[in-house]
Amino acid sequence: MICSVLYLNGPAGLFGADNDLLSLLNSIIFLVFMILLFTGLNQKIQMMIWVKNIRKYLSRIEVMAKEAKVKSVETIKKMGGSNAEELVNRMIEFFIISPVSEEPTGLMRRLEHLLNIRDDRFKKAIKAVLPEASKHEVANAGVILEIAIALNAIFRTVRHYLILGEKTNNWILITQLQLEMPQIYKLSHAYYKAIDSFTQGKPIGDGIGPLVAAVLSKDGNKKIICEDTIMSEVERKGRKLIVVKAEGPGANVGKPGEAVAKLVKEYEGNIKRIIMVDAKLKLEGEETGDVIEGVGAAIGGLGPEKFKIENIAAHYNIPLDAIVIKESVEESISAMTKRIADAVDKVLEIIDRTLIERTKEGDIVIVAGIGNTVGIAQ
Repeated sequence: MICSVLYLNGPAGLFGADNDLLSLLNSIIFLVFMILLFTGLNQKIQMMIWVKNIRKYLSRIEVMAKEAKVKSVETIKKMGGSNAEELVNRMIEFFIISPVSEEPTGLMRRLEHLLNIRDDRFKKAIKAVLPEASKHEVANAGVILEIAIALNAIFRTVRHYLILGEKTNNWILITQLQLEMPQIYKLSHAYYKAIDSFTQGKPIGDGIGPLVAAVLSKDGNKKIICEDTIMSEVERKGRKLIVVKAEGPGANVGKPGEAVAKLVKEYEGNIKRIIMVDAKLKLEGEETGDVIEGVGAAIGGLGPEKFKIENIAAHYNIPLDAIVIKESVEESISAMTKRIADAVDKVLEIIDRTLIERTKEGDIVIVAGIGNTVGIAQ
């Protein structure tokens, strides 16, 4: 009897109710999906999730920005500054307006003029609070304040775009910000960690260029060639090397472009080669401390110093050799690691090979160590 019922009704006899329930669930899911799709609720829900994630990152950046400001005040107070808090509050949103670029004539000269004014304002403002501090302490305090300014600017910029995206319901803007937040936070954290290096006067990864120059010129007589920049003359492989670096051990980058241009003019263009050594941001997957060669002016910044080197080299037809050491953003502004410091020997080998293969005995060669020379003396 049971077999007859199963045969007559088939599987639907037992599972028909389940199939009806499954069909109902599928219909409900499809209906909800269509409602979300046509009303845009799916995007609004996604925006809510992204905004929450952005705010999480933003709160961390805000904490770092506030702590950087506090550390700036504490550092200046430890150096003897009495109005440290007033100084930091006054300078925390200090800005520079870029010159007009639509008319390129004299652009580098105008930009350099503005940068010089900005640097002068910074130094005088800090010196007024720290009248008894050395120039190196003033330089270190200035860089710490620069970090606080950078973190404050990052926080305010991210907050601006987040609020703007929410106000205008601009999901594209929120999407872009969400995708960029991990990288923005990574950069902010690198800036924040760098404060301790400058507070303690430790060499940083970006100082590998000045470190090479210091090793090269350890037996030479040093003298000031231009503002915050020193030079020394040494003999190596039968050639005369003129070594240029920022004046240490304060947090200076000097004016290597001005120094190189001045030296070339003093020697009336009788310079066989210009060799530049600097740190280079590595690509993901590359090894820290790798040393590679190229041509051109290996120097960062906004352009004036690089322009001076390229201009004087082109005018006198002097070859420009570049030697760079790979490192990440975090490594470039954090305490120098052993892997980066070990690159000095590799750089010296390349310099020696360059002198032997591309110059003759008695030739004059300029070697410029580019970078921040904090913690690295002459």
